[in-house]
Amino acid sequence: MSLIHEILASLATGAVEIHDLTAPLSADTPTLELPEPFSNLIDFSIDEVSAYNEPGPFWKHHNIHTGEHIGTHIDAPIHWISGREGKDVSQLDPARLVGPAVVLDFSAESAADPDFLIDVEHLVAWQRQNGGFPANAWLLFRTGWDQYGHDKQAFLNLDENGSHTPGFTAECAKWIADELDISGVGVETVGIDAGNAAALNPPFPMHDYLLGADKYGITSLKNLDKLPAHGAMIVVAPLPIVGGTGAPARVLAMVQK
Repeated sequence: MSLIHEILASLATGAVEIHDLTAPLSADTPTLELPEPFSNLIDFSIDEVSAYNEPGPFWKHHNIHTGEHIGTHIDAPIHWISGREGKDVSQLDPARLVGPAVVLDFSAESAADPDFLIDVEHLVAWQRQNGGFPANAWLLFRTGWDQYGHDKQAFLNLDENGSHTPGFTAECAKWIADELDISGVGVETVGIDAGNAAALNPPFPMHDYLLGADKYGITSLKNLDKLPAHGAMIVVAPLPIVGGTGAPARVLAMVQK
């Protein structure tokens, strides 16, 4: 039996399970809110064109309207000024969109402090206990934030001092970009940076360092609690928008039962 047949047989028998890590996309999907004077993307919306009626008697179809970085989506290198000479979302290497998934659980720390920042020492300690990160891996950071995905106010956690969601220190972002042979990083929050990352140096360091190093980010993930710390495989499937800085994506994980 070939390797592909073995995988298909494992899926057919349920020996390998598929978990959907994608948040449903609708007009209620929580989206990033940039303060003035910056411009925001449009939220997702859907308009009926026909529904088995005169405009289309045998079919139903819609127009959709959305920004690139809405819901569960990928950030391509050209999304950030540091990656401006890099790839758009249609140019991302398919081999880097499929790979090992490593889940790092910081849900307890994030519950205690919504402004919790993951630092280099946290990742070094994880590797000391679990082993090194495999090549081409996606590091998926579980913070428990997906529990707020149905509530925009709780998800963004905004007050007069900004947005309070967990993320990474600037030092950690640089270390991930420079030292790790990975494809990208995935988070449960609205963006790959902390809510108040504008105050860090450089501002939004995960965007700055990660995308500048030809690595990718995916956001608004869910169901990371269903994955093991290591041993799962991830499939990231964004729309290949020519010139796109990002795109909504369907993100799936395969796990041996």
